[in-house]
Amino acid sequence: MSRGKLVRWGVPVAAVAVIGAAIGAGPVIAAVSGDPVLPERSAQQLLADAAAAVQKDGLPPMSGTVLETASLGLPALPQGAATASPLSLLSGSHEAKVWYGSRDQFRLAVPGPMNETNVIVNGDQTWLWESQTNKATRIKLAPGATDRPDRTQVPSAPAMTPQQAAEQLLSKVGEHSVVSVTNTTQVAGRSAYELVLAPKEGGSLIQDIRLALDGETYVPLRVQVYAKGSAEPAFEVGFTQVTFSAPAPENFTFTPPAGAKVEEKTLSAPKEAQQRREDFREGDVKTVGEGWTTVAVLPVPKADAPRSTAESGGQEAPSLETILRSATPVSGPWGSGKLIKTKLVSALFTDDGRLLVGAVTPEELTKAAGAR
Repeated sequence: MSRGKLVRWGVPVAAVAVIGAAIGAGPVIAAVSGDPVLPERSAQQLLADAAAAVQKDGLPPMSGTVLETASLGLPALPQGAATASPLSLLSGSHEAKVWYGSRDQFRLAVPGPMNETNVIVNGDQTWLWESQTNKATRIKLAPGATDRPDRTQVPSAPAMTPQQAAEQLLSKVGEHSVVSVTNTTQVAGRSAYELVLAPKEGGSLIQDIRLALDGETYVPLRVQVYAKGSAEPAFEVGFTQVTFSAPAPENFTFTPPAGAKVEEKTLSAPKEAQQRREDFREGDVKTVGEGWTTVAVLPVPKADAPRSTAESGGQEAPSLETILRSATPVSGPWGSGKLIKTKLVSALFTDDGRLLVGAVTPEELTKAAGAR
């Protein structure tokens, strides 16, 4: 486990991904002057600058407010659906506050209507605070562990900072993309360069991805994903306010309030995750296609396949079931199944027990379903 994984909420573009993007980005257009005016930089230079900043010192001390907005075209989720569920992030707007002092000092606060969830990292102390349940969890390493825990083992939400979204989105750049630099822009009151990544492949649902890099620190300030035919981003995560100065030390201290339920959790691979890795033997998960039109194909345990409310005995998970009810029955030479299409992602549950997912058109999914 790498030491920095837990704080990827606040780490900008991964150096390996950025350098790979800079080397294999394909056609690159030089920077265009705009307002505000920043020194001219090519896409390769900007990507290399971001990588160098991370490798040298890591993310500079900073704090700010991040807004994540998703408009994927999913059916409206029921009122009262769990706001802490990752599915809740697929619709509407969600705010988070971030404080970053160093690789060992980090805090993320995700407020809800009447609650707040905090992850606080301060040296060897890691806390998860959930005000809704009045519960504080002290997270410890398993005996024999020699490094910090993996962030994926901490309850979290996907892509809640521009840095994390940028890391995910740039990881597949390479030769399948056209990368350009548009007019400079402003994000959270700061001058920024805007990189535009567009797929070469015609089967992708994505029109382009726009990444705003701070003109001084090269820290990602905003990521926007545009679907084909849309004038507004289908997904966006960016700072609405940001300050590049060291946060006050008290932001990284935490003492459970009086009356709170305090638990300790040792981070080791959960039995369920271990079993899942055993079940997913080599060859069980594969990909079809390349670049932006890559489709992931994986087996779906029968218990996890889409079911009606009647089939599930009347017990439904509101958010997931609402989405699954919008699935369209489809069939072809490959077989039959249920298709879910959003502005950016398509998913196909086949009746023979496969799940195919990609940022591709339904035609690309059914084509992949026929590839054995």
